Amino acid sequence: MQVHIIDEAPKAIGPYCHAIQVGGLIFCSGQTPLDPATMQLVGSDIEQQTEQVLKNLSTVLNGLGLSLQDVAKTTVFLKDMADFQGMNAVYARMFGDHRPARTTVAIRGNPLNALVEIECIAEIRT
Repeated sequence: MQVHIIDEAPKAIGPYCHAIQVGGLIFCSGQTPLDPATMQLVGSDIEQQTEQVLKNLSTVLNGLGLSLQDVAKTTVFLKDMADFQGMNAVYARMFGDHRPARTTVAIRGNPLNALVEIECIAEIRT
C-alpha cells in the first residue's frame, strides 16, 4: 500500500490520508466542500457544495496523475435525500459522459455539517 497526501487538497480533518494506492486502484477518502486555502465550507446550497466536493476530489486525483474520468465507483453521502436532484445535476455535469458506478445514501450528518461528502475508487490506467 502507498499513502498519498496531496498538498493542494484540503487538509484532512482527522487521522487519515487523501488516498491509498493498492495495486492499480486508488481509494480516495471522502471529500467535503472545504476550500483548500481557508479550510472553510464553500457554498450554502447542495449545488455549490457538490461542485466544491468534486473539485476537491479532482485535486486529489490530479495530484496522482488521474482525473474524474478514471473513477470506477463513487459513494455519495447526503445530509438530506431531498438534495439528491441538485447533487445529481452537478455530478452529471462534472463527470460528463463518464458514468462510474455509484451508491448514494442519506446520513444523519457529515463532517463540519456539510450537505454532501463523496469518496471514490479510481483505476490507474497503464
